[in-house]
Amino acid sequence: MDAPADDAFAIAPDDANELPFITRSIHIGGDGNLVLVTKKGTTVTFVGLKAGTTLPIRAKQVNLTGTTATNLVGLV
Repeated sequence: MDAPADDAFAIAPDDANELPFITRSIHIGGDGNLVLVTKKGTTVTFVGLKAGTTLPIRAKQVNLTGTTATNLVGLV
């Protein structure tokens, strides 16, 4: 986890489906809240994230319900 990301992908929040890859971090393009499921299966809500933030989190899913942040990019 010390090296930069190798790739990136657009995240479309979804309550049922997991992401194609577990993230190293998530870049937030537009202000809002982010509801995700961590690599270990814990659901957590990050409130009040600002555009331009890169959240260092290993996530396997980003939920649609409760997520208001936009233009999300997964870094892997």
